[in-house]
Amino acid sequence: MLGHRILGVMKSLINSYCAVVVGANGGLGRAFVERLRADPYCAQVAALARAGDPVQGDPGLELSDEESIRRATAWLRDQSTEWDLIVDATGVLTLDGHGPEKRLRDIDPAIMARAFAINAIGPALLFKHLTPLLPRRRRSVFATLSARVGSIADNHLGGWVSYRASKAALNQVMRTTALELRSSHRHAVVVALQPGTVATRLSAPYRNRAPVVLTPGESARRLLDVLDTLEPAHSGEFFDFEGQRLPF
Repeated sequence: MLGHRILGVMKSLINSYCAVVVGANGGLGRAFVERLRADPYCAQVAALARAGDPVQGDPGLELSDEESIRRATAWLRDQSTEWDLIVDATGVLTLDGHGPEKRLRDIDPAIMARAFAINAIGPALLFKHLTPLLPRRRRSVFATLSARVGSIADNHLGGWVSYRASKAALNQVMRTTALELRSSHRHAVVVALQPGTVATRLSAPYRNRAPVVLTPGESARRLLDVLDTLEPAHSGEFFDFEGQRLPF
């Protein structure tokens, strides 16, 4: 386990760092935005969501639409030439009333394809377009929210095929991104995070099974604490909200 500090600030980045949160309209995404805006070391927070923010002026970002990701990236470049922290807080568990499959016979190929589109392909496009915004000559962090059930080695129960497989795919995309960036951004830390069971709409039908349920604010604070301890040597790994490295 990495050194854990309940601070919720990013002292490891430069003073007056700039941060991006994608999925800022979700429970955990909003918590990241609030925590970062309260961090005295953070100079700017871009909160990106599907609808956009007329006050902030961003064009919105639709995860399944690469052109909207391009527009959001161009808007970010207009705000700052470099972004030190990028947090992808997107993800879906239930689609059109379809929850996780209990058995193989419950697989719906259309629902499974959408799960991959949102949980794996969308984040892959974020990595494609947003990693060039990371600074090359100083520390930076790009974190994506995964799930413990995305771990193949930790799968002892089966079920939840689409969600498990799409999050496992996300972990592979993250790992590949981290390896590619080692040559161009040697100070970058690219990781997947397991936020715990968080009291959000996504987890509502399932949280009664969890031994511990975190508020979005507590989860965001703990995850930022973990990110603040990570070094470039940790890039490409998978960590939980306590700083414990998880198996792929």
